[in-house]
Amino acid sequence: MSDIEFPDALIALEHAAWEEHRAGRLTVATANRVQDAITAHAEAAGLDRCTVEMALKRAVQHAEAAG
Repeated sequence: MSDIEFPDALIALEHAAWEEHRAGRLTVATANRVQDAITAHAEAAGLDRCTVEMALKRAVQHAEAAG
């Protein structure tokens, strides 16, 4: 799936945002927290932010589809 290692806190943030999105109640605050965490993780890992975001979304959404 992805060679990027994600901290549990980042996975949890994206999972919460995905659940809010699916329920039709995603807030700007939640979306901003996720984006800020993605940006921080990308910068710390020396990776492109967009690549990190896409891999994170795949990891969370595919995990739910498999589970």
